[in-house]
Amino acid sequence: YWRLYNLLTKKYQVPCTVFAVGMALERNPPVCESMKHAIQNCGWEVASHGYRWWDYQNVSMDVEREHIARSVQIHKDVLGIRPVGMYQGKPNVNTRRLVMEEGGFLYDSDAYNDDLPYWTRTPEGQPHLIIPYTLSENDMRFASPNGFSHGKEFSTYLKDNLSYLVEEGRNGSPKMMSVGLHCRLVGRPGRAKGLEEFLDFVASLGDDVWVTTRAEIAKHWYKHHYPNVRGGRSSL
Repeated sequence: YWRLYNLLTKKYQVPCTVFAVGMALERNPPVCESMKHAIQNCGWEVASHGYRWWDYQNVSMDVEREHIARSVQIHKDVLGIRPVGMYQGKPNVNTRRLVMEEGGFLYDSDAYNDDLPYWTRTPEGQPHLIIPYTLSENDMRFASPNGFSHGKEFSTYLKDNLSYLVEEGRNGSPKMMSVGLHCRLVGRPGRAKGLEEFLDFVASLGDDVWVTTRAEIAKHWYKHHYPNVRGGRSSL
């Protein structure tokens, strides 16, 4: 954690979204203090990653509802701010409904199906924002067969991906690129070097790239792409 924290807050000073498991926050006061500093001084966002790192496939609605509420309260208690984003990671058919029901989230990221945010709607017909995550531009591929074998492969793939999206943007069709990072994976020194190379490349692109948090993307989408709502229901 500290290697990535120093890289992102000191060397490059870039905002990011941390997906934080509630129980992990409870058990790591020094990490929480560092995140509070990054929220205040580096523009970080800490989104909810649920209360436990469970596969919620067969977890009851009542238990999952309670876990979502408990995680929100933990964020308030240890970080001083509630999460506005949710990525359960291993959701079930009820997860999004429960996230909508909670009422305080701007978005959830339990989707992998687009290069841009998009709208769905609550059972009452109100818009709910999905900001898709990624499993391809993700350091989890260091731990998967036929994935990345070293940091150079990671940085090359990320740079190629971003270059392609920037070109699409220059041609009038801008996109979003998420990069998934895990302390136990890209936090290894040789892999972190690949992340450094990618961040140098991002910096070289200047204003062609907006490096930001998912919360800021959500605010932009609410401001500029909010769907029409007629008669209490959304027209999506």
